[in-house]
Amino acid sequence: MSDTKLALQIAQTIADEIGAQTAQARAAIALLDEGASVPFIARYRKEVTGGLDDTQLRNLETRLTYLRELEDRRAAVLASIDEQGKLSDELRAEILGADTKSRLEDLYLPYKPKRRTRAQIAREAGLEPLADGLLADPSQDPQQFAAGFVDAEKGVADVKAALEGARAILMERWGEDATLVGELRGWMGEHGVIRARVAEGKEEQGAKYRDYFEHAESLAKIPSHRLLALFRARREEILFLELDPGSDAEAGHVYAEGRVAFNAGIRDAGRPGDRWLLDACRLTWRAKLHMHLLLDLFNQAREKAEAEAISVFGDNLKDLLLAAPAGPKAVLGLDPGIRTGCKIAVVDATGKLVATDTIYPHEPKRQWEQSLQTIKHLCAKHNVDLIAIGNGTASRETDKLAGEAIKLLGEAKLQKIVVSEAGASVYSASEFAAKEFPGLDVSLRGAVSIARRLQDPLAELVKIEPKAIGVGQYQHDVDQYRLARALDARVEDCVNAVGVFVNTASAALLSRVSGLSSTVAENIVRHRDENGPFKRRKDLLKVPRLGDKTFEQCAGFLRIADGDQPLDASSVHPEAYPVVERIVAATARPIKALIGDGSFLRELKAEQFTDETFGVPTVRDILKELEKPGRDPRPEFKAARFADGVEEIKDLRPGMVLEGVVSNVAAFGAFVDIGVHQDGLIHISALSDTYVKDPRDVVKAGDIVKVKVLEVDVARKRIALTRRLEDSPAPAKAPGERDARPAGGGRRDGGGPRPGGRPQGGGPRPGTSAPPANNALADAFARAKRGS
Repeated sequence: MSDTKLALQIAQTIADEIGAQTAQARAAIALLDEGASVPFIARYRKEVTGGLDDTQLRNLETRLTYLRELEDRRAAVLASIDEQGKLSDELRAEILGADTKSRLEDLYLPYKPKRRTRAQIAREAGLEPLADGLLADPSQDPQQFAAGFVDAEKGVADVKAALEGARAILMERWGEDATLVGELRGWMGEHGVIRARVAEGKEEQGAKYRDYFEHAESLAKIPSHRLLALFRARREEILFLELDPGSDAEAGHVYAEGRVAFNAGIRDAGRPGDRWLLDACRLTWRAKLHMHLLLDLFNQAREKAEAEAISVFGDNLKDLLLAAPAGPKAVLGLDPGIRTGCKIAVVDATGKLVATDTIYPHEPKRQWEQSLQTIKHLCAKHNVDLIAIGNGTASRETDKLAGEAIKLLGEAKLQKIVVSEAGASVYSASEFAAKEFPGLDVSLRGAVSIARRLQDPLAELVKIEPKAIGVGQYQHDVDQYRLARALDARVEDCVNAVGVFVNTASAALLSRVSGLSSTVAENIVRHRDENGPFKRRKDLLKVPRLGDKTFEQCAGFLRIADGDQPLDASSVHPEAYPVVERIVAATARPIKALIGDGSFLRELKAEQFTDETFGVPTVRDILKELEKPGRDPRPEFKAARFADGVEEIKDLRPGMVLEGVVSNVAAFGAFVDIGVHQDGLIHISALSDTYVKDPRDVVKAGDIVKVKVLEVDVARKRIALTRRLEDSPAPAKAPGERDARPAGGGRRDGGGPRPGGRPQGGGPRPGTSAPPANNALADAFARAKRGS
């Protein structure tokens, strides 16, 4: 197949999958191959792609990688078989028609170079005619027919050895039949049941997995978080996992053996060779195909589960990055601590560090009054608007300290807000932080990060490796390369959706802008430091290694406030400035008069200002941008108010109604920070009065929600919450009584709800008690959220 025809075929396949025309897919692929980024294509090449959005483009990018890898593998397989002299026209056609990697590998399996097998040894001993003869004519007696193949010199000592060799040949042949393997894979994938049992003597060590000690569930229906939990337990040698061919395992095995026999044309007609052949079919399934498909289907299921987990992480990360910024306000950041003290960092409205200190209000020093005076003095001296308190150890105690300091100041405008400190410790010890604050103690850098992330979460969180932000589901169990790529793409989309002010942005933030590498980003900062702020976008072309192509990619996403060109503060790309000039000329109004005049701009017809390059979609975007140039897509800033007197888990009581912040969303529910150092879990069945299929349909990370406490287990650090405020709390248990529904454990990145629960939505009717949630996982996610 020619390269052109192949490219067209890939474009057609992707177009069908993303709901687009082939021409749209081909145009997008061409732009990606030229080095254009997804954000750039989505925003500034709508005419070229026919308006493909960023979601379609990301899916296109992912599928393009897969299909090109498939084609590379296809070429390698064809070359390998051709070198062996076994590439028939029929086989070539089958290989060219393989539409998945699994199908391609099934076809290649008989020709794949492998270690010497029992079947190969049997062929070398001349036993293939024995296998073919018995298969062709079962009326022959296997014992008598095999006697003619006994040859000690060839390693065939007796009739038994001859028949075993012949059987090995047939088993390999049937076990590598691509049609049969594909059929049984599809059947097993649909009907297979994954079974777990605890390893002998591992009951105590694997107590957190006790819900899975004797567990069976359909492989096709098992939720991703539960499957990843099972695989983790197997990797830790706590559980053994098997894949049965259906709920009635023995009946399933018999069916599979029958499919092998049918495919080989074997039936039991009472002939001498039938029983021997049927036994070969049984062993082909039980000893060869079953294990092969178990590994294959487990791998496929893991990949699917990982893809879902990565998607959950990406969605949560996006919500955190696009959280509402407090804006240019002076902030005092407090990184709580007990023995080592609370670290303080004050940043001005631009994010510049202006003061640091360390106070010891808690045990063992208990310098409460002295700490109050320090906070009061710093707030007054630097005209602080907000106090940001990290949500780690001693956060509520420190929150109380900040509240008293605000009362002492008598400043009505001064607010205190508890913020997530996820990844702050990672940032503190990073190379970037060392460059940013070379003379600052590592412990104080975390306080700076906490203060700045309140001003602008996006600008600060991009300095931290996305994985370290810890809002994933089983993030340590998934393919780390795929996870990193997916999260980097989410960060890129978020940064470019908001835009970046080039004269104040850090190199870390600039490096996430379309087209900019870390080297060019650092060059921009260096040029800015040496020559002063940029006055016009076109001045970026003076930056070393920022050429025309890079400028094309990045310019529209970079903003210059108060520059020489008003449009430089907007998302209008410099290449489209002539369109604005036509609008100015046609309306006889200067650009500054046009900007912000929504009623006038909405009366203009985009069709009047199009040309061969810029069509209606781009002109409409320009008119919309002129109405509110540089508009921020993020929501308005607001903060949750934690209840006074509720500072630790022991302060909670069933029935309490509290305000909290959604810290993480998983497939089985949402975790909420209610200010007690321990996130509570709202099970998916308690998120709404109506059926919920996906928790993210109703809540996102960063949302402020009102919840009711259903159940509290202080000893096990478990909190069950509900958003349905009419739900009744769980009845109190007698001392020592165990939960009716024991919850599964989890590592720092979470786990899943109890097997057999209702992980995919639904739940009790409004007004009834919600099921006790798997809030053991709250502890895991809380630690991840804090970056511990």
